[in-house]
Amino acid sequence: MAGKVVVFGSFVVDLMARIPHLPVPGETVKGPMFKMGPGGKGFNQCVAAHKAGADVTMITKIGKDSFADVALNTMDELGMVKDHIFVTEEAGTGIALILVDENTSQNEIAIVSGACGMITEEDTDSVKELIRESEYVLLQLEVNQDANERIADYAYRNGVKVIINTAPYSEISDEFLSKAYMVTPNEVEAESLTGIKVEDLESAGKAAAVFKDKGVKKIVITLGGKGVFISSDGREEIIPAFSVNAIDTTGAGDAFNGGFLTALAEGKDEWEAARFASALAALSVQKLGTTPSMPTREEIDAFLESQG
Repeated sequence: MAGKVVVFGSFVVDLMARIPHLPVPGETVKGPMFKMGPGGKGFNQCVAAHKAGADVTMITKIGKDSFADVALNTMDELGMVKDHIFVTEEAGTGIALILVDENTSQNEIAIVSGACGMITEEDTDSVKELIRESEYVLLQLEVNQDANERIADYAYRNGVKVIINTAPYSEISDEFLSKAYMVTPNEVEAESLTGIKVEDLESAGKAAAVFKDKGVKKIVITLGGKGVFISSDGREEIIPAFSVNAIDTTGAGDAFNGGFLTALAEGKDEWEAARFASALAALSVQKLGTTPSMPTREEIDAFLESQG
């Protein structure tokens, strides 16, 4: 029986335009395509976990506006629990403006956190029972940090394992990191947090040692196409990535984190969990978008079986 898990984090509406080239200041560029859909690191990770079969609950905050419906309608369609979605009239639902160069796939993104950057102490107090009943809580750095710190502190004091996905990078305290059972940075975030450029097994091991000095038990560093570095219980290794034809890598890190959370909740060890999460991410990059690209459990199992 899989344990209950929580994703505490952001919801934003992705507003994505594909254009022939990214504009310079003052330039207007006409593009062939616009797409609007659900996004935000927290929401993407929760959808990935939910579709992969996890008993997962999302905690976030939205406004009272038409963008809020994007979150609620998506959750209805997927059969997700909506009991812990806070609503405020003081800010709009968060948005991400995404410009993608259709020739180079380079992008420029502006995020306005809106409501999910205004999670109050009253909000976090109201989910204490849910946290206490969970096995893992997954956090990112896209909501107001004081809310993250309250959730991490409460979970830690109640023996709930805290996983911190250190994205998007921002400065965080050693005290916050010390509450983490596990961190899941990518190589760029790992370098920003430890001062060590992560390029291979040796440098990843040095970065992991810095995290361990700060009190983190297990370190998982995603290395893009090179795979995933894991440091756990005295063993350090890079699990290679699956080779697939990527169409859109946006949200690959979120796919991985949602998959990893699911596998851990099912009792898999870090090595099995990394393989499961890598499969989920490999499937997600073969479709356009973030939330809509997350695969089902059947698709993940079939992919893993096909890989031997």
